[in-house]
Amino acid sequence: MMVLDIPADQDPLAGVEAKIRQAPSFFESAPLVLDLHDVAERSDVDLETVAGRLEELGFVPVGIQNGSDEQNAAALALGLCPFPLWRSGRQRPEREGRPGKNATPSDQRRRAGDNGADADDGPVAALLVKQPVRSGQRYYARGRDLVAAAPVSPGAELIADGHVHVYGPLRGRALAGVHGDTGARIFCQSLEAELVSIAGAYRVRDDIDDALIGKPAQIYLNKQERIVIDSLVRSHR
Repeated sequence: MMVLDIPADQDPLAGVEAKIRQAPSFFESAPLVLDLHDVAERSDVDLETVAGRLEELGFVPVGIQNGSDEQNAAALALGLCPFPLWRSGRQRPEREGRPGKNATPSDQRRRAGDNGADADDGPVAALLVKQPVRSGQRYYARGRDLVAAAPVSPGAELIADGHVHVYGPLRGRALAGVHGDTGARIFCQSLEAELVSIAGAYRVRDDIDDALIGKPAQIYLNKQERIVIDSLVRSHR
């Protein structure tokens, strides 16, 4: 789920409306957790008002994290779930078998396979989608790559912890490396996407060069972790 940090010294929703204007369909009905790390010592945080404003913007507030006991009680009264501290990533415990900091993205993907297998059990097969992906459909390849061998319609969504390959027009949304794999890429035969995202960084249709629309393309992050979209030129022999 998305996490919204509540700042201590400015409007809690500062910048949120601008993000929505960039990709309105991406944030529509998105579940959201409020992180109160920076305001946990304050008693004047009006969770009801903040949650109401988020609902007006189309979000679905579901809980808080890093709140005080008083804030947790207030959240429960509003129907919001107080999540444990570690879910914020600030106090996340180490778990046995968890990849270390020096583990490669491919190591992490192998360890995160749907069947819970270790890396020694061999590579995890990509999720293969053979039929057209229609508007409103969503496919998520947890711990592996996603391969779509058919067109992806507007309003459809492809999500993968690894790479995303589309052997046809990509007209919906494609999100690769959603668990933070900055080495993930998106490949498609015809780039017509509403939104593309790598490890949380994203571009919407209006931010994509018109010269790339309808062309084979690959999307990845550069060293500055900014989205790069390159054309894929077929070689002729």
